[in-house]
Amino acid sequence: MRRVLIALLALLIGWGALSHWRHRAVTQPPGILAPDTPQQDNLGTDAPVLQQGDVTLTTRAHFVVTARVLSREDYSWGADAKLIPEDLALGWGRMSDSSVLASIKITQSDRFYYWHVDQFPIPRREIETSSANMHMIPADAGVKRELDQVRVGQVVHFEGFLVDASRPGGWHWKTSMTRDDVGAGACELVYVERFDVVAH
Repeated sequence: MRRVLIALLALLIGWGALSHWRHRAVTQPPGILAPDTPQQDNLGTDAPVLQQGDVTLTTRAHFVVTARVLSREDYSWGADAKLIPEDLALGWGRMSDSSVLASIKITQSDRFYYWHVDQFPIPRREIETSSANMHMIPADAGVKRELDQVRVGQVVHFEGFLVDASRPGGWHWKTSMTRDDVGAGACELVYVERFDVVAH
């Protein structure tokens, strides 16, 4: 029994080390890597409705993003993890510049994205409007595989929809529809149909 426990512990340590190595951060040179703000085309009341299991996804806008990955957080437990297995904190404009990001500490926890500075390298409002935490809903297994391999520092491009999610019984989760908001409710809920890494 002891040998089995030791073997299992070694396996878990090895798996953790492999996962850490696969997701190690990418170092990028100074300069703006993703200059453009996300593109959003709002949809009308006749917008398509999607279904994932018992979750209804009401599409709100077509959404196209090219941004730098500032942080990633994976979720494997809880009622929402199957629908949204990963959150990405993303930055564009000067929030994709390594010389700016060197002065900003970025973390994620409990579906939120946090940043901290000792001294502002750019105005506070620019940090707030040039970065966002996005809840990523993969449209299929291929998109999920791409998301699983994402590394902090990479520049990624994805296309899909901003969606509101609901389940029978009253559960619902609304997406943000603007990049100007902060705090609770400011995260985008993104149904991702295509996902690519454009800069390693």
